[in-house]
Amino acid sequence: MEQFQALTLFADSVDTVQAARKMVRSALEDWALGALVDDVALCTSELVGNAVHHAIPDDRVAVPGAPRRIDVTLTKWPKWLFLGVTDQNSSPPMFSLGETSSPALVGDLSEAVLMDSGRGLMIVQLLADSLWWSLEEAGGKTVFCRFDLVGRAPDSRT
Repeated sequence: MEQFQALTLFADSVDTVQAARKMVRSALEDWALGALVDDVALCTSELVGNAVHHAIPDDRVAVPGAPRRIDVTLTKWPKWLFLGVTDQNSSPPMFSLGETSSPALVGDLSEAVLMDSGRGLMIVQLLADSLWWSLEEAGGKTVFCRFDLVGRAPDSRT
């Protein structure tokens, strides 16, 4: 059976990321998926944070003076949990194509040699079982994460 939660946020609110995490935590606890709370909440923080800091609305959806909208959806199916974060910018997210700094190459060098951006999506790629994005028909994009539920340890928090 499908279960669904959605929340519309505004990028300029002070508590945008916190509100998204709170919705995700509440839904996952209600759905007896407490074991996933930390990973999905962190992915939510990263994706919503990216939308807040980087998503400039496309010309066709921008309304002068209007707040920048971010939609967060969480959908549970028997085998999967999907997290979607929609913003008003159609530019593709900058997914990592692999390891950016080999530990052997970095050696004793300082952290200054590590990349300056893109770490958030790298974290999401490590935590989620799948990550992709899609353009929205009306403008903007949605970044999706899939978390496989089959084979995961049962929720010990409930």
